[in-house]
Amino acid sequence: MTFEEIQQLIAKDEHRCLELKKTTGELQDGMHSACAFLNTEGGWLVFGVAPKSLKMLGQQVSDDTQREIAQALAGLYPAVEVKPEYIDVPGRPSDQLIVMHFGGWKWGQMPYTYRGCPYYKNESTTQVMPQEMYEERLRAAKPEVFAWERQEADGISVEDLDERRVRGAVRLGVERGRMPATAETESVESLLGKLRLRRGKDGGCLQGTGIARTGV
Repeated sequence: MTFEEIQQLIAKDEHRCLELKKTTGELQDGMHSACAFLNTEGGWLVFGVAPKSLKMLGQQVSDDTQREIAQALAGLYPAVEVKPEYIDVPGRPSDQLIVMHFGGWKWGQMPYTYRGCPYYKNESTTQVMPQEMYEERLRAAKPEVFAWERQEADGISVEDLDERRVRGAVRLGVERGRMPATAETESVESLLGKLRLRRGKDGGCLQGTGIARTGV
């Protein structure tokens, strides 16, 4: 990317897909914006530009600066491959602009976090992602993990189950060759344990809601 291209990029000031920072002294805040870009429509993060005046000042870039940027990028999860560009500022031989581009989010992808916290763009502002939105994206990204039948049935114990219906499900499993015939003589507790449908130290919690409660 050239200096002139950056001039064109920032000509309309900050917006939903552009964040400007004066120096990497604002690196952590910049990473919040980077995470928000990744969770929304993507965008550009530029260091070395005064946000209000849009004056392109640049900054000195040392090995330590590059190392700090690499460490900050490592705080994004899932990991992203971003290569910062260092652009010389005309008339300021010791200063450079630092430019990074982040792709946008697509349905079915994992939501991104920075240091464990998810961010997103609400219009042109960077905000912490609401818990409901984050969980919805997790379920879409990993349905095999977050599917309803894999969630704990809070407050439900073995005593709450209708044994007749459990036995009926086991009988169908045996008839269709999905379970051994010996399953029909096992206790409900044993069956649930072998099917990994019990959780907790004492096996009292039930995993999933695929087996009906009494009276349902």
